Amino acid sequence: MSHNPLDTLIHMANQIAANNSHYGSEAEAAERVRVHLKKFWARSMKQQIIDYLHEDGSQLSPIAQAAIAKLEVRPGATDAA
Repeated sequence: MSHNPLDTLIHMANQIAANNSHYGSEAEAAERVRVHLKKFWARSMKQQIIDYLHEDGSQLSPIAQAAIAKLEVRPGATDAA
């Protein structure tokens, strides 16, 4: 994997997913990942990873894909859900 910013975000999302994969079901793990991304990632980071999921997403783990699918960055919103 090269070291461009998107590759770094993909790697980070997959690591967060792996670190949360032991929490119950895949859905519960994905929710924990979603909450983490919402709290700790900048809006621009979230938008990049959401765009990647919609364009390809193949390098994301299933848990990361499920978590990112639940993120939505709305222009002008104070908090990205």
